[in-house]
Amino acid sequence: MYINKGAHWTIFKEAIYQCAPYLGFPKTLNAIAEINEVFKAKNIVLLLESQKQVEEENRLDKGLAVQVEIFGDIIEKNRDNAPSNQKHMQDYLSAFCFGDFYTRGGLDLKTRELLTLCILSSLGGCESQVKAHVRGNLNVGNDKDMMITAITHCLPYMGFPRTLNALSCLNEIIPE
Repeated sequence: MYINKGAHWTIFKEAIYQCAPYLGFPKTLNAIAEINEVFKAKNIVLLLESQKQVEEENRLDKGLAVQVEIFGDIIEKNRDNAPSNQKHMQDYLSAFCFGDFYTRGGLDLKTRELLTLCILSSLGGCESQVKAHVRGNLNVGNDKDMMITAITHCLPYMGFPRTLNALSCLNEIIPE
C-alpha cells in the first residue's frame, strides 16, 4: 500500500472540486467517486489536509474579496445593478463559487481561473460567463496563448462547436 502525504494528489481532487459550482454536485460527486476508485485500485491512500479556508460567517466576505481581486470594480457594479429580487444570487455567487471554492488551498488562483474557463466553455450556452472569465484569466496573469492552449486541450471532450465558441469569445475580448 502506498500512503502519500504529498500535496501533488491534492491537485487532482481540487480540480474536480472546482467543477462543483458549474457542473453541480451530482456530476462532481460522481467524478470524486471515480478518482477515489482509481486511487483504491492503485493502493494509494491519501492523507490530505482539508483545503477549506473559510467558515460560514466569513465565506461571503472572503469570496467577494477574491472576486474583486480577479474581476475588479465590475463586481460592485454587478451587485449594485442586480434587481432587488435577485440580489441574493450575487451573494450566493460570491459565497459559494468564490468563497467556498476559489479560496481553497491546493490550486493557485491562476489555475482555478483557467479551469473555470475550460469548464464554462465545455458547457456551451455560457458565452457571457466565458467572456468574463477570459478577462479574469488576464487579470490573474494567464495570457491569450495559455487560454488558447487550454481550450485546445478541451477539444476532444467538448467538440468543435463549443471549442470554436470559446475561441470566438476569447478573440472578442482579446483581438488578434
